[in-house]
Amino acid sequence: MTNQPLSPRAARTRTALLDAGLDLLVERPIDAIAIDELVAAAGVAKGSFFNHFGDKYGFANAIGEAIRGDIEALIGTLNAGESDPLARLCGGMTGGAAFALCERKRAAVLMRSARGMTLENHVLNRGVIADLGDVAAAHRLVASATRGGVLFWLGCCQALMGGLIEKDADAAEVAAMLSDMIALGLGGLGIDAANAARFSDAAHARRALDRAIGILTGQ
Repeated sequence: MTNQPLSPRAARTRTALLDAGLDLLVERPIDAIAIDELVAAAGVAKGSFFNHFGDKYGFANAIGEAIRGDIEALIGTLNAGESDPLARLCGGMTGGAAFALCERKRAAVLMRSARGMTLENHVLNRGVIADLGDVAAAHRLVASATRGGVLFWLGCCQALMGGLIEKDADAAEVAAMLSDMIALGLGGLGIDAANAARFSDAAHARRALDRAIGILTGQ
């Protein structure tokens, strides 16, 4: 609503609203949550809600984008200094898998509430767009990847995260699922078998996942 820094009181109100919204959105979509319920759960006046958000859909989208921003920060750390675009692309999927494992509640809310996240022009998709462009310049991809490659890869990442949220899997199971999805995703783009195998190898996927988990948990 404003680009000015929030006062301490306003910042506390906004945080209370976002925390309450996160808890409610774990159980229900935003369509099933009334603003009166949000403000009651946050312990703030109803008018305070509209000081920060235009409506409940903008509120839910703000929560989703904040979570996606945290995932993007994780991926940025994973990919720091990495010049191989295939490694960077797979690093993005690995980061999403680690987030779904370690931050199940927030990942579930992201899947439910974020709008526009698969749109190619979404600001948070700039990284995957750039990486896929570099992959296309370095590898022979199937023709359809030129038109739908970004949407396809984002779909693979979201499908993996959604599956992990629904499944109570440990790190070993997650690594196996990650390995399979990387193989399917790279194969679908048309990446040759040798290059696909470099990143879908089970041991490689487990090491990459363990590193991402370590970053998330501070270990």
